[in-house]
Amino acid sequence: MSERLRNGMREARRESGLSWERFARDVGFSPAYLRNVENGNRAVTADVAAAYDRVLQSGGRFARTLAADGPSSAGWDEDGAALTVLAELVDGRRVDRRSFVTAGVALSASAGHWAKALGRTRPGPPAQAGGGPGLLANIEHRLDHLRRVDDELGSGEVRKQAAGELSLAVTLLKTGRYPGAASTRLYRIASEAARQVAWCSFDQGRHGTAQRYFDASLRASAEAGDVIGGAYALSFAAVQCYSTPGQADRAVALLDAARAARGQGTPRMEAMLAARTARALSKTGAKTATGHQLHLAHAALDKGSRGNDPDFLYWVTYGEVEMIAGSSALDLGDPTEALRRFEAGMRAYPGDEEFPRSHAIYLARAAEAHLALDDLDAAVATGRRAAACLGSVDSARSASQLKGLRDKLAPHTAYHPVRDFLEEAG
Repeated sequence: MSERLRNGMREARRESGLSWERFARDVGFSPAYLRNVENGNRAVTADVAAAYDRVLQSGGRFARTLAADGPSSAGWDEDGAALTVLAELVDGRRVDRRSFVTAGVALSASAGHWAKALGRTRPGPPAQAGGGPGLLANIEHRLDHLRRVDDELGSGEVRKQAAGELSLAVTLLKTGRYPGAASTRLYRIASEAARQVAWCSFDQGRHGTAQRYFDASLRASAEAGDVIGGAYALSFAAVQCYSTPGQADRAVALLDAARAARGQGTPRMEAMLAARTARALSKTGAKTATGHQLHLAHAALDKGSRGNDPDFLYWVTYGEVEMIAGSSALDLGDPTEALRRFEAGMRAYPGDEEFPRSHAIYLARAAEAHLALDDLDAAVATGRRAAACLGSVDSARSASQLKGLRDKLAPHTAYHPVRDFLEEAG
């Protein structure tokens, strides 16, 4: 977060003459929390900025500064805007840790701009001598490899590597040595690298940072006219939204924007978007609409694979859709249906070794379904499988899911298998 904003808030508070206790009471946050905000240990959220403006009667100055420190002010239709934003990220000038409630609003705006910007054509830089296509192919190959590493090891190291690939792509774009089709290809590379950084940031609990990179990914995909890549980025941004309380409706809107890929996508792409729409809808309690989207996902997969299926959709299978259906049923209050779906997913797609992070999450949810049905033995056994699956995977999101299961088991420690499981985890 901008040091300028925090310093301004601190100075205005001091000039008010209010004691910490009086100021905190009027603002509505604890003194300790506000000290951490001013010292940069906590994010300056929209609520905090507005509260400072109200109590200090600053005329909305802090809220305006916070908004200005949001996604780059570079317009979507300005020449070189996408490269400007990408360069700012690579240089570390546009990353913060604000809450996702603020970031989610910005992502909705990004999705709207992306939809309008698709199909835009721009003259490429003048042709000059440059490296051959082999270099670009090597970067693409490394990004493909990182997707698989993320599946198996989690997001920690992958984020660093993807950020490095993004930096390289931006450097090559800035040289102007890759004109025409090569420039378009580089923007596609930059879009995927930024998406990977965004996803890994979310998986590590860095929600505001993830939003920044999702925005940059969308800008780069629009610059390249890459509808499929942009839709894919939006689908991951939607996961971040529906994983955040109160943001499920926003996730549905992002997935609706992603459907701009309709006609250019393949059945597997349609299945992925429908399944994630179902998951978002389940968070809103829309049971019928959730079931309809899951039906669409299965129907799309029934059409079979296509030669033009994007390589990055390798994970979209019947098993994955069943796992999403299980999670959806659990959120809709039907643990019996959730278990049926989870078990079907595990049979179709036993990925404990290939996809341990995802399976740790799904197993933890299956354990919650057993718990909801008062089957403590099955809940503990499934929880142990989830913990074993997680192993050395670096994923704050998966660890949080497992912690949630342990918290729900905590009231049952009188039963010694539950107590043993919780003690092992401790």
